[in-house]
Amino acid sequence: MIESTLRPKVLVADDNEHNLIAMRRLLGRFEIDIVEARTGSEALSATLDHDFALLLLDVHMPEMDGFEAAKLLAQEEATRYLPIIFVTATHADDLNRLRGYGFGAVDYITKPVNESILLSKVQVFLELYRHRNALRVAAETLRERNRMLEAEIAERRRAEELVRHQAIHDSLTGLPNRLLFEDRIEVAIERCRRDSSRFALIYIDIDHFKPVNDRYGHLAGDVLLVGVAQRLRQAMRTGDTVARVGGDEFVVILERAPDIEAASRRVESLAMTLAAPYALVLREETVEVKISASFGVALYPDHGDDYDSLLHAADDAMYRAKRDPARRYAVAEADDDR
Repeated sequence: MIESTLRPKVLVADDNEHNLIAMRRLLGRFEIDIVEARTGSEALSATLDHDFALLLLDVHMPEMDGFEAAKLLAQEEATRYLPIIFVTATHADDLNRLRGYGFGAVDYITKPVNESILLSKVQVFLELYRHRNALRVAAETLRERNRMLEAEIAERRRAEELVRHQAIHDSLTGLPNRLLFEDRIEVAIERCRRDSSRFALIYIDIDHFKPVNDRYGHLAGDVLLVGVAQRLRQAMRTGDTVARVGGDEFVVILERAPDIEAASRRVESLAMTLAAPYALVLREETVEVKISASFGVALYPDHGDDYDSLLHAADDAMYRAKRDPARRYAVAEADDDR
């Protein structure tokens, strides 16, 4: 950030030592830092290292005169607008004045220098510099405050988004929870009502989950549930939804399921996916476990035309499958419609 308390700097370029001493004495009345140069080249070099409030350039210097130095300064973006007062030993005619003004000169002073005129002119440019510097500081402060405000707003939005996400997602698996699942199924029902289509609801209960918890602890159970959720998520197609609605219970909305046969094929595939062994990485060991799952299948609108009836039909079908170890899944029956 730009500091408003920086002392202004003035460059004095003159090849005559006595002139430099005189300028040093006069300008010493101001609270400024004086940088001296004895050639046009030194003056150019100094502008690369300092931020000047004013340049006092002798017109006649060896190697490179004041006009040439001013011309080069005007070609660079960083130094193009530096105020320059030319100091000349001869009266500046109109042609030379126009030449100097074309290179960025703001004024001329003739030698011998009139102290009152010099001090008055320098005072004006020092005040301009201080005001310009104050504006730069204020602008930078405003930009910094805006950046802080934008960062705060962005952080609040992230926090609000996190809260919204946590409200509708399961904290362990990251899957939609019952609240979001209910919204998704209502959306699916509305869509199917509009276009007279069907979707399937699959209710899933993990078998042999309790023995994993009992043998390896609750951490293993959590790791297993995360693994199950990951496999289910990866098995979903565009438009499908998988949610966790209980401890080891999951539900799936299959958007593209025109009939029970299509839904059953997907269930068979999900059953095989979940039945593959799981390598559970625990704190001190990695254990391999195997599970299976029971599935209940309900079709909208055949087995229910609203959230409650459809979920109840799929849940009842799942429990029928669970009571019969020979079955992987069961389809909702006509009397399951509620």
